[in-house]
Amino acid sequence: MANKKENTTKSFVLRVDAATMDAIEKWAADEFRSTNGQLQWIINEALRKSGRLKKPKKGTAGESSDKVDDKVSKEE
Repeated sequence: MANKKENTTKSFVLRVDAATMDAIEKWAADEFRSTNGQLQWIINEALRKSGRLKKPKKGTAGESSDKVDDKVSKEE
């Protein structure tokens, strides 16, 4: 049986000033994401780039996008 902690999504309240929220909403629309999805992506990227987030195990969701991001970073 899978560990429930691994699959749990936690909710919390986040307060953001209006200008920041407007920018996040526009960015989300540009990327065809929901505002919530965009915030999750921003946080995930920041954690991954700072080395604070463990890399996903092979065969898990997100692996292919990490490879694409790494390839793009190497090309720049």
